[in-house]
Amino acid sequence: MASTYTSAGGALKLKGVQNPGLKKKKKKKSKETKKILENIATRQEVTGDDEEDGAMPEKSPVDKRTPAQKAFDKVQEKRQIQRVLEKASMTHKQQVESFNAKLDRLTEHYDIPKVSWTK
Repeated sequence: MASTYTSAGGALKLKGVQNPGLKKKKKKKSKETKKILENIATRQEVTGDDEEDGAMPEKSPVDKRTPAQKAFDKVQEKRQIQRVLEKASMTHKQQVESFNAKLDRLTEHYDIPKVSWTK
């Protein structure tokens, strides 16, 4: 039995577009990258260094975080230090003893039930 469907063939055509061959737009370089490239070029001209001769002079990193992000990171670091100190304060034996004491204080509801009722 022959198929009743036929393919139209060719690419889809857009309404209102006179030139069917669309050109891709070039990506524009951001202003920051242009400034960085200009700074690098001027530094090399002033110092006369080639890339092969040595490393670029280090410049201090710019912190682009908001005050809230800085405060959050500070609190996170403080809490992490506190956790480490708590872990380091007790030996393994002391941790096991405190865990057993905690389990002793719990009610029987948390005990492991017997699997077999015949014994």
